[in-house]
Amino acid sequence: MSESSAIGPAEILSILPHRYPFLMIDKVISVTPEKIVAIKNASYGEPHFQGHFPGMPVMPGVLQVEAMAQAGGILAARSGDFDPETQVVYFMAIDKVKFRRPVKPGDQISIEVEPLRKGRIWKMRGECKVDGTVVSQGEFLATMAPRE
Repeated sequence: MSESSAIGPAEILSILPHRYPFLMIDKVISVTPEKIVAIKNASYGEPHFQGHFPGMPVMPGVLQVEAMAQAGGILAARSGDFDPETQVVYFMAIDKVKFRRPVKPGDQISIEVEPLRKGRIWKMRGECKVDGTVVSQGEFLATMAPRE
């Protein structure tokens, strides 16, 4: 993969094992070996907004981290020998996570992830942005493993 390319919903679903309500990637704007930019639309109809928090809904930070990890999984899958029929990308660890501002229903989250190290275990850095402002960030590890 040498040039930037968008990924539609069918390919996202073929790479990631997640499904609603836990699929955190709505669209991939671009992916190269050095960066992925994906979109998550924070819709009021999502179940977490009903209980987090009633009267002042905010997207849980852990779901923002999951969105970064899922985008990183797509990046890793598109960058190497990955067969979604026989393999899965597993999230292994998180570090240096910071939450800068709440994400509210109606926000569109731009998720940017870049690899820091590639190989059997990938290390990546990600940011979630709303209207160009960083709302969360962190580093994480992932690996490709056989599907059970």
